Amino acid sequence: MTTKTDTIEGTVVEYVTAVIGGQLFGLPISRVQDVFMPERLTRVPLSSAEIAGVLNLRGRIVTVVDMRARLGLPRNDDGKPPMAVGVDLRGESYGLLIDQIGEVLRLPDDSREENPVNLDPRMAKLAGGVHRLDGQLMVVLDVDRVLEIVPDLLAA
Repeated sequence: MTTKTDTIEGTVVEYVTAVIGGQLFGLPISRVQDVFMPERLTRVPLSSAEIAGVLNLRGRIVTVVDMRARLGLPRNDDGKPPMAVGVDLRGESYGLLIDQIGEVLRLPDDSREENPVNLDPRMAKLAGGVHRLDGQLMVVLDVDRVLEIVPDLLAA
């Protein structure tokens, strides 16, 4: 699966959008394996609060990362069930717990900007840039940065 499409105007990147704590995020579609509703989540003893637990998804053990905790946001108490975006890193399966899934957006790669200096530092360390959309800012999540601390957390 490819995320970049060359057109006459230039390179277009496809993003799966997600909302976490009211903020719009985009994940490059090439990194997204699936979208699912996590069920039967098993807590991992002594793990960080950022690790929501593990689950069995079609025969694979998936480590679920609570993106609200990862971003330093409070727990979601709106009563809606969370969604998860499945991603892989170095052959391991992860689920990123989000508030809600959005649509797939095709955006020109040259419209992606560097992180603004006033972007929340917790978001900035996980972001690979931003896209300015009509009335809102879409933060591009860098999946490698999101998951880079997970092995350290599991070993703790």
